Amino acid sequence: MDFKLHNTDDRSGARTGEITTDHGKIKTPIFMPVGTLGSVKGIHQHELKEDINAEIILGNTYHLYLRPGLDVLEQAGGLHKFNGWDRPILTDSGGFQVFSLAENRKLTEEGAMFRSHIDGSKHMFTPENVMDTQRTIGADIIMAFDECPPGTSSYEYAKNSLGLTQRWLERCVDRFDSTKGKYGYSQALFPIVQGCVYKDLRIKAAEHAASLNREGYAIGGLAVGEPTQDMYEMIEVVNQVLPENKPRYLMGVGTPINILEAISRGVDMFDCVMPTRNGRNGMIFTSEGTLNMRNQKWANDFTPLDPNGTSYVDSFYSKAYVRHLIRSNELLGGQICSIHNLAFYLWLVREAREKIDEGTFYEWKNVMVEKLGRRL
Repeated sequence: MDFKLHNTDDRSGARTGEITTDHGKIKTPIFMPVGTLGSVKGIHQHELKEDINAEIILGNTYHLYLRPGLDVLEQAGGLHKFNGWDRPILTDSGGFQVFSLAENRKLTEEGAMFRSHIDGSKHMFTPENVMDTQRTIGADIIMAFDECPPGTSSYEYAKNSLGLTQRWLERCVDRFDSTKGKYGYSQALFPIVQGCVYKDLRIKAAEHAASLNREGYAIGGLAVGEPTQDMYEMIEVVNQVLPENKPRYLMGVGTPINILEAISRGVDMFDCVMPTRNGRNGMIFTSEGTLNMRNQKWANDFTPLDPNGTSYVDSFYSKAYVRHLIRSNELLGGQICSIHNLAFYLWLVREAREKIDEGTFYEWKNVMVEKLGRRL
């Protein structure tokens, strides 16, 4: 994997660049639709490519390990061939899911013992077998195995957790560097910077991760219960340490406003389930603010979902029609809203790239943040 930094905004930390993988190029800043089980919920691959123009999607190690399982994925030739996606894929290590979904989990120095949320079966994740699992899944970018402490963790808990994450990271690097991919293309390993909301821990974590000289770095453990301003402060602290010539990935964040604020602080890559999860519930993000499609006020509104045409569905469907579908629990309603939201998120980062390259990002971002905070 290769990363080239193109332009940096003079009045903020915002920057544009390009990641090159064996499955294609990714222009940054970028939003990555979440395909937890190997699919972005309710969205066909051709829609992701042609209508939403996603350049990279995610898969999740915990979920794919449990279903369909590594044997199926290896027989298929990896996730790309299994799900028919020929552009880049990133996989989360499964650490967050082990600590949030799994029952009766137990942390040791060796790894994490947990029971499947599906059938209660017992499993063990270690830094080594998580690297092996992600090699088998076959993502272009894979994540180190870490513990994600809650945003409200005490300093002592966060400190001990970070120590474990750092020791696990070194084991991940050793295993990754001593193995090869299975399908004839290269893979990159990103360390995850933890440390909760404690500045000294975040600095320590970022310095340790940077010392390993990987192709890119992830910032984890944010948007997990801490105040928003603490999240922004931790991003600034970490990005002052991480190398400028490597991509920075903020995991699981967030709202359109969160994304713009993080871009202004030097983040290059984002993912979040919010566009599809909120879309399935009739919540629409637009360039003028947020719409709840269940509201009566849209019943006779035959205008597009977004007047600025941020998604292709704006050319076909009115607010009144989408409200009718959502209120009727028609599956198409959630699909239209999901497609629109994903397309909007991709539109937003494309606009950010353009404004950074033009030198007008700072002013544009401030206007957009005000608009995006509106409830229409």
